[in-house]
This record gives sequence, structure tokens and C-alpha cells, in this order.
Amino acid sequence: MAAQSLAVTTAGRLRKGQRQLRELRLPWVPLSVLVLLLVCAAFAPWLAPDDPRDIDIKERRLAPGESGHLLGTDMMGRDMLSRLIFGARTSVFISLVALGAGAFFGTALGVVSGYIGGKLDAVVMRAVDAVMGFPTILLALIIVAIMGGVGLLNVIIAVGATVWARFARQVRGEVLSLKKRDYVTMAVIADVPAPVIMWRHIFPNVVNTMLIVISLLVGQTILLEAALSFLGVGVPPGDPAWGIMVAEGRNVLLSVWWLSLLPGLAITVVVMAMNLFGDWLRDTLDPKLRRI
Repeated sequence: MAAQSLAVTTAGRLRKGQRQLRELRLPWVPLSVLVLLLVCAAFAPWLAPDDPRDIDIKERRLAPGESGHLLGTDMMGRDMLSRLIFGARTSVFISLVALGAGAFFGTALGVVSGYIGGKLDAVVMRAVDAVMGFPTILLALIIVAIMGGVGLLNVIIAVGATVWARFARQVRGEVLSLKKRDYVTMAVIADVPAPVIMWRHIFPNVVNTMLIVISLLVGQTILLEAALSFLGVGVPPGDPAWGIMVAEGRNVLLSVWWLSLLPGLAITVVVMAMNLFGDWLRDTLDPKLRRI
């Protein structure tokens, strides 16, 4: 009897889990692209058939499928498939670090600014307006120029400096609503210190907003990194990065079409997938937009 009861309980839980999974309506196509991107980034050395920096002039400009190169070779004879896989690692690393830093800084400013208010809020919001009112690519170019030359660290700083304002604005708006809730009012009446209120009562309730902003900004971050690399002020030349690969093929676009087309398609597919995933995450986590 105990075994039968356990089996019934387990089957009931499985059915409930399957029903909840169906109700989520997971975006399988964007999720598949995201998983593929993360797998390529994590296991690039094992997935890539060749070294992405290995130059072989004898095999330069090979079309896809020739001489064992599935996606062909570039102007220096480097394997395109290997460079695309390692380019995914570059994009993921820059996105994770830059967005992580921007999310931490922007969320902290948004929470403090929204809760404290007053002159601090005015100063922070004016800084946010200045950053968001400036063209993103131009601001990134100025930051890279100030930092001096190309380099992965400079790209991360430039991207992080352009995305923090989005987090600060969104989180600050959420905090303005949260600080009027009863539990926050009761904490203030109980003489709980402001830092404790912000950490224990405010921050946990803005995590969903932060995750949504992150998901929506991943695509923009990848585009910004690709644009900087395309302009020659991003990742150092020769390194596997999608923006550099597009730039390397722009002068021979008609004759060696795969040089720019393949990394351009990779950028397009990943950005579209991340935007669709961000829309789904927003609809799922935000109760105001959740579909019933």
C-alpha cells in the first residue's frame, strides 16, 4: 500500500510539473540558440576543428566545404568555423562581465536613489539622462579613446559604462513604488536602518526587473561589441570576434561573401533570440504583463 501511495504521489507530481511546464510556453527557438551559444563559449577549444589564429596562406579564401573546411577560410587561411565558435566565447565573456558590472552599479544606484530621494536622486537621474541621451556608440568610442587603444578590458569598460543607466532608471522607478508598501512603512516605524531596509525589503523585489533588463540588453551588448570591433577600436585585430570578422570581409564582399555573411548571420540570430527571450521573460516575471 505504501509503495502504491508513493507511486500515485510521484505520478501526480510529474503530471503537475508537466502541466506547469506547458503553461510557461517556453520559447524553444530562442532557448536553443542561447544554449548553443553557451555551449560554444564554454567548450570552444574542444568544438573548434582548428586554432582560430592559425594562419595558412596556402589555404586562404577557400569556399565553404573545400579542403575539409566546413565554412571555408578567411583571407589569411584561418578556419571560419573555428573563428565563429571562439567568437561566441568572446561575445559571451564581454556580455557577462560588462552587463554584470553595469547591473551591479546601476541597480545599487537605482535602489539608493529611489529610496533616499532628494538631491541624491536628482543628481543620479541627471547623470542617467546624460548617459541615455548620448548616442551609445559615440559614448563607447569616447571611452575607448580615453582608455587608450584597443583591448578586451577597454571594451568591457566601455560597454559597462553605457548600460548601467538603463538599470538605474528601471530599478529606481520600481523602488519609488515599493517604498510606499506597508511592509516598508512598518520597517521604518520600527526604526530599522535604511541600509537594512534597502537590502532586505527593497532589493529582493527588484531582482525580477534586473533580470528582465539584463535579458533585453544582452543583444544590444553583443551589437555594441561587434560595432566597436568593426570600427577597429574593440578586440585586437586577429582575435576571433564576430565584429572583426565582418570588418575583414567588407572589401571582398562580392567575391568572398562568406567572410562577412557568416558572422553577420551569427550576430543577427543571437540578437534576435535574446530579444525574444527577453520579451518572454518580461511577460513571465512581470505580473502586470503575465498572460493568463
